[in-house]
Amino acid sequence: MTVETTPGERPVPVRPVPVRRDARRNRDLLIAAAREAFAAQGLDAPLDDIARRAGVGNATLYRHFPGRAALVDAVFEGALSDTVSAGEEARAAEDAWTGLTGYLATVFAGLAADRGTNDLMTTGLEGVRALDAVHAHNHETVELLLARARRQGTVRADVVTEDLLLALAVLGRAVPALTATAPDGWRRSLALLLDGLRAAGPAAALPGPAPSPGSLTEVLRALGPHRR
Repeated sequence: MTVETTPGERPVPVRPVPVRRDARRNRDLLIAAAREAFAAQGLDAPLDDIARRAGVGNATLYRHFPGRAALVDAVFEGALSDTVSAGEEARAAEDAWTGLTGYLATVFAGLAADRGTNDLMTTGLEGVRALDAVHAHNHETVELLLARARRQGTVRADVVTEDLLLALAVLGRAVPALTATAPDGWRRSLALLLDGLRAAGPAAALPGPAPSPGSLTEVLRALGPHRR
C-alpha cells in the first residue's frame, strides 16, 4: 500500500486497485478452453476457436495473452510435474537401461493421452518457459541415463543424447496416428527404436556426424507448431 501526501495535509493511504473479477474470470475461462482445445487438436488449435469456446471475443483473448506462446505458457505452467517426477525416479534407478526405458514409456503414454503435451514435448515454440523447462529436464535425464548405460555396457558407445532425442521427437509426432489405430500402437515402435540402442555385440558405425544441441533445436522448431 502506498501513501499520497500534499503539502499541509495528512497522509492518505491509497490501496492498489484489485484485478477486476470479470477479467480474472475471463482469463480462467480462456486457459480452460485452451487446455481442452490443445488436448484435442494440439498447440496449432486456432485461437479464434479458443476464444469462442471460452465465450469471449478475440480482443479479450489478446488482451490477456498477446500471442500463442503466452497462452501455451499459461496452460502448461506446472502441468508436466508427472513427467519431471518420472525423470527423477528414472535417474535413481540402479540399472540405467531399466530407468531409461521406464521413463520413456511414461513420457510416451503422456504423448498418447494429450495432443498438447505431444506438441510440447516433440516440437519447439519460442517464448514458452514451460516448454524450455521440460525440454531442459528431459535432455538432462536422457543424457544422464545414456552416460550411465554406456558405462554399464548396455548402450552402444557411439550414441549421443541428441541422436535419441531426435528419434524420439520424430516417433512422438506419429503417436496420435498410431493411437488412432490401436490404443497402445506406439509401444511396438518405441520398443523397436530402443532396441537399436542396445550394445548387443558389434554394430555398424553410425554414418555422418552426430547431431548437436543446436541442430536438434532447429529441427524441433521446424516440426512446429506454426500458427501464431
